[in-house]
Amino acid sequence: MKTVLSTAAIGAVLAGWVAGASAQQAQPYVHDLGKLEYESSCASCHGLSGKGDGSLRNYLTKPPSDLTTLAKRNGGAFPTQLVWEMIDGRSSTDVFWHGSREMPVWGLRYRVDAMKDPATMGQPEWYVRGRIVALLDYLARIQQK
Repeated sequence: MKTVLSTAAIGAVLAGWVAGASAQQAQPYVHDLGKLEYESSCASCHGLSGKGDGSLRNYLTKPPSDLTTLAKRNGGAFPTQLVWEMIDGRSSTDVFWHGSREMPVWGLRYRVDAMKDPATMGQPEWYVRGRIVALLDYLARIQQK
């Protein structure tokens, strides 16, 4: 029964996100979850523009990628799976907060956040996936034409 309730609650949250996305087009004051996630998690390195010009750029060994050209560098198609794996980072052999890669392993960080939040209802992976999906959506929308 608990699983059924958790699944129903997760479905309600996802339906709310979809409804929010639809309402966003009609109501400009609705928050853009992907943009908010990007600004709080990614902009310090990749910059508000996504071009790799963040305030921490000069402190990194390897310059951050220009995230606005991901599709262009992939033959015109946004590389959803590749970007998911890079953001999540947990499938990498260098899994730890940074490992040998400079980009944080956001999947671990988001999971830690989820474990602290009683609203995740024991489903931390849904929380992790939701944040990554929001980021993917935003990144897909900022691609150069």
